[in-house]
Amino acid sequence: MRAYQLSVSVLLAMAISGCRVGPNYVRPYVDVPGNYRGLAPGLDNSTTASENLGNEKWAEVFKDPTLQQLIREALGNNLDIWIAAQRVLEQQDALGITRSQQFPTVGAGGSYSAVGIPSSLAKSLGSLASTGSGSKGNLPNQYYGGGVTLSAAWNLDFWGLYRRQTEAARAQLLATEWGRRMVVSTVVENVATAYFELRTLDAELEIAKKTLAARQESLRLTETLERSGSATLADVRQAQELVHTTAAAIPDIERQIEQVENGLSILIARNPGPIVRSAALTQWPEPKEIPAGIPSELLERRPDIQQAEAALIAANANIGVARARLFPQLSLSAEGGTYSSQLKALVDSKNMFWTAGGNVTQTIFDAGRLRNNVRLSEAQQEEQVFTYQRAVQNAFRDVSDALIAIRKYRENREEQRLATEAAEDAVRLAKIRYSAGSTNYLEVLVNDTNYYSAQMNLAVSREQEVVSMVQLYSALGGGWQ
Repeated sequence: MRAYQLSVSVLLAMAISGCRVGPNYVRPYVDVPGNYRGLAPGLDNSTTASENLGNEKWAEVFKDPTLQQLIREALGNNLDIWIAAQRVLEQQDALGITRSQQFPTVGAGGSYSAVGIPSSLAKSLGSLASTGSGSKGNLPNQYYGGGVTLSAAWNLDFWGLYRRQTEAARAQLLATEWGRRMVVSTVVENVATAYFELRTLDAELEIAKKTLAARQESLRLTETLERSGSATLADVRQAQELVHTTAAAIPDIERQIEQVENGLSILIARNPGPIVRSAALTQWPEPKEIPAGIPSELLERRPDIQQAEAALIAANANIGVARARLFPQLSLSAEGGTYSSQLKALVDSKNMFWTAGGNVTQTIFDAGRLRNNVRLSEAQQEEQVFTYQRAVQNAFRDVSDALIAIRKYRENREEQRLATEAAEDAVRLAKIRYSAGSTNYLEVLVNDTNYYSAQMNLAVSREQEVVSMVQLYSALGGGWQ
C-alpha cells in the first residue's frame, strides 16, 4: 500500500511539473516606421509623442450633442456589438471546457437491488447445498443488497497537451474580446460618418431650396422683362431651365437623406425611420494639426492588431498540442466502495473494496497522421505570422492615408471656399450687367450654375475633411474605450 501511495505521489508530481513541448510564443519582428507618412511639414514624433488622438474618448472628439446621443444609443443597442459580446461569453465557456481536461474526473454512485426466487427453487437449491455439506436446510427465496462507489480517472498532462490547449483557448478568448472592441470602434466610426453625411445632405438640401427660390424670383423678373420687350423668349426658357434643374435636384437629395437615415437607424438598432436632429448649426470638428502619436504605440492600441496577435498565440500553442500527441499518454484510474445487504453494515470495513490502476498508450503506426498534424500546425502558425504582419502594415497605411486625406482635403476646402466666394460675386456682377442690358441671359445662367455647383462642392469638401478625421481616429485605435 505504501509503495502504491509513493508511486501515485510521484506520478502526481510529474503531472504537475511536467514539461510542455512546443515553442513558447515570441512576438514576430515588424518593421515600424519612425514617422507616419502624411504628417504636416515640421511635425515628427518629438512633437506628437505627448498626445495621441487615439487616446481621446469619443465624447471629447465628437462634441455635437445629437451625434453623442446617437453614439450612446448605438453602443447600448447595436446588434453587432451584442453579437460580439455574446461570442466573448461563448469563448469563456469554451475555455472552461478546455481547461477542465487538466484535472481528474471524479464520480460517485449508489445501487440497491432485491431479488426474489420461487420457494420450490429455493428448496431445491437448499437440498443440493445440504447434500454437499451433510446438513439439511432451505435457502431464503429473497435477497437484498446495496452499495456505494466512488471512482476517479485522470489523464496526466505530462507533456503539456492540455496546458497547451488551455493556452490556445485563452488566446482565442482574448482574440474574441479584441474582436468585440474592433466592432465597437467600427460602430462609432460608422455612426459618425453617417451623421456627417446626413448633415452634409441637409446643407445641400438647404442650398438647393435657397437656390430654387432665387431662381424662381429671377424667372419672374425675366418674364416681366420679356413682356415689356426688354428680354427675349430664349431668356425666359433659360431661366425656366435653371428652375427645373434645381427643382429636380431636391427630391434626389431628399431620397439620399431618407436612405442615410435608414442606415443610421439600423446602426442604433431602430427600425428604419427619421433621425431627429436640431436645426442648429452642426458642431463640425475642426481638424487642425492632429497628434498621431508614436507609430509603435499602434501595435498596442489597434484592436485588429491585438486580435491578429492573439490568433497567432493560439496557433503557436497548437503546435505544442500536436507535438504532445506524439508521446505516450498516461492515465490513472481508481474505484472504491462498499457493498452489503444491511444498511448499517455499509460502513463496516469488512464490506469495503477498492481497485486502482494506470495506463500508458503509445501510437505505433498511424500512416503519418500525427506527424502531418504537427506540420499542419506549424504551417498554420506561419500563416498567422504573415497575417499579423499584414495587419500591422495595413494599420500604418490607414493612419498615413487618413493624415494625407485630412491635409489635402483641408487645402481643397480652402480653395473651394475661395471659388464659392468668387462665383457668388460673379453672379452678382452678371445680374447687374444683364439688368443694364450689357449682356445676355446666358452669362447669368452660366455664372449661376457655377455658383450652385461651387456651394455643393464646398459642402462635400467639408464633409470629406471631417470624415477623414473620423477615419484617423478609428485608424489610431480610438472609439472602443
